[in-house]
Amino acid sequence: MRFTYPARLQRTGTNEIVVSFRDLPECLTSGTDEADALAEATDALEEAIAGRIDDRESIPCPSPRRTGERLVSVLADTAAKAALWVALRESGTSRVALAARLGIDEKAVRRMLDPRHRSSANRIHEALRALGQDLVVETHAA
Repeated sequence: MRFTYPARLQRTGTNEIVVSFRDLPECLTSGTDEADALAEATDALEEAIAGRIDDRESIPCPSPRRTGERLVSVLADTAAKAALWVALRESGTSRVALAARLGIDEKAVRRMLDPRHRSSANRIHEALRALGQDLVVETHAA
């Protein structure tokens, strides 16, 4: 799963551009110009994904981009944690069971899922592998 979502930018005044995400209706922000609006959109998207993990809610797959929409991605750390959360939910595995598979304390799994805690990408990769998933990093032109 990629964590790059289509965003709609709509000018509402001379100094405001509102950004919304149809896949994440709770994610709404604005900026004074396009660059500011997109920077704010990245922050808002990070918080929306983090909030869904914190609240143990599902994270929707991104819809295809429509004409006029811009793509906004979460940061790599958040994407890795979100991927782990999605894999954990889809597998039906508990945090305790995942910790046992990895031979670590359940608190370590909680930290891996905490969007505000720095976690090693290698550790998240190990956890994903234990759930039958793989972590792949890709780049593309902005």
